Amino acid sequence: MGPFAYRRIVEKNDAYEVMAELPGMDEKSIEVKLANGGLMIRGEKQEEKEEKKKDYHLHERRFGSFERRFAVPEGANTDKIGASFKNGILTVRLPKKPEAIKAEKKIEVKAAA
Repeated sequence: MGPFAYRRIVEKNDAYEVMAELPGMDEKSIEVKLANGGLMIRGEKQEEKEEKKKDYHLHERRFGSFERRFAVPEGANTDKIGASFKNGILTVRLPKKPEAIKAEKKIEVKAAA
């Protein structure tokens, strides 16, 4: 598996959230874009390791890239999309348009007669 481990898409009352686990990456190597009604997450991971000992010299480089696309839900407000990255987890939040937010009504529970 590459540097991208898909996590989940969650629907909350006021927003949709796309969460992705991106171990070993930082926010500078991640790109989030909106294009043609889709959300694109792209990134590149580069690791470099160098070890020098008396009798040998080891230099390793590893590269990995990924690109994933998701359909933007119809009720999402694309003007207010935001993304945050913390502890290797990317969270892209797509707030819902006011008309897409489900109205909640609390029902009073009465004792039966």
